[in-house]
Amino acid sequence: MMTKKEQRLRRARQTRIRIADKGVARLSVNRTNLHIYATVVSEDGNRVLASASTAEADMRKELGAAGRGGNVAAAQQIGKRIAERAKAAGVEKVAFDRAGFAYHGRVKALADAAREAGLQF
Repeated sequence: MMTKKEQRLRRARQTRIRIADKGVARLSVNRTNLHIYATVVSEDGNRVLASASTAEADMRKELGAAGRGGNVAAAQQIGKRIAERAKAAGVEKVAFDRAGFAYHGRVKALADAAREAGLQF
């Protein structure tokens, strides 16, 4: 029997295989209880083109008290921020890699905010 984490990682592997076939940059999302992280990885998977997270110092000041990075409002801000940074790096179109997490709550909020900020996926 697989643990919950092993199941999530198995789903993530399958998604990454399908994304690699598309040959497009990948917007990868990782979430923990306290923070959410977003990274745009190049088509070949060798370089990080842009990244944003609630663990960054300026973002933590914006959010206020500790533990505020683990909510939907913080995820929306990270979605906007990653879209701006990706566009600055010359990336307009990405494939969304939710890393096996359910497309719900913070993951969905980040994706919707990135779309609204002009990132296509």
